[in-house]
Amino acid sequence: MDWMTWYNGLEKPGWTPAPSTIGLIWQIIYPIIVITFGFVFVQAIRGKVSWLVALPFAINLVANLIFTPIQFGMRNLPLATIDILIVWSTIIWLAVAIWPHYRWLAVAQVPYFVWVSLATTLQISITWMNWGG
Repeated sequence: MDWMTWYNGLEKPGWTPAPSTIGLIWQIIYPIIVITFGFVFVQAIRGKVSWLVALPFAINLVANLIFTPIQFGMRNLPLATIDILIVWSTIIWLAVAIWPHYRWLAVAQVPYFVWVSLATTLQISITWMNWGG
């Protein structure tokens, strides 16, 4: 069974956004991530911020990129939940880490944080509703 059939067969809360809405939101969020994370990595390469400041950005990026293979490839809801909690918590960490250096960059993460907060709540709900399924 393909991933969409599998996902559509899961129990989900009534407020679950349509897959097309989820895709559209990520099309808005990913450019923010590319620009702001890229800026941080360039600043770290230039020595303008330490690599410790860039660390939560790197962890977030890896966790974000592996979510889809975990959720839809492995179809492992509990592991995907752990992963999205890492994504969510590292957004807070990276905003705090970059704030003293580039406040605009921390503020630019607000849409990402709001969306991942909703997505994390959704993921926890789906995992709970389908536990053992």
